[in-house]
Amino acid sequence: MIELLGGAKTIPTAVGLGLIISLIFSEAFGLAAGGMVVPGYLALALGEPWRVVGTVGAAIITFLIVRLMGQFMLLYGRRHLVMVILIGFVIGHLTRFVFGRPEIPELLSFEAIGYIIPGLIAYWMERQGALTTLMAMLMAAVLVRLVLIVGTGGAPIEIPTW
Repeated sequence: MIELLGGAKTIPTAVGLGLIISLIFSEAFGLAAGGMVVPGYLALALGEPWRVVGTVGAAIITFLIVRLMGQFMLLYGRRHLVMVILIGFVIGHLTRFVFGRPEIPELLSFEAIGYIIPGLIAYWMERQGALTTLMAMLMAAVLVRLVLIVGTGGAPIEIPTW
């Protein structure tokens, strides 16, 4: 793990910056960037765009499954949030199971980032709309990545295995 200027570690710094930028987006624009920690983790993965695509794909599948489940079940409040995150966890795990095999080329490795990230993104896609959430999330992630690049003096940001 590389250190930023001043000795800060990359992952906690990225998550902290993501929290700050998410708060700014929420207060200034009334937009959630897919969950408070999501921009930080996505910023770290922007060097692996196939993983970002896999994460967004897992979130969209989660979103669609929960929408379908809502036709047959009462999902509201805490139950709704837990169900979205649980389904996101399962779909994200499936991406790691399917695309994380050694025989899969790295360019086709659409593994989701983290364990709860797809569920958090899907939750906010339901609350404020898919396109709005995805655009706010990507803008926040790019801003976090920009601050990290400036903070490292332009050094490459390498992240240990997820």
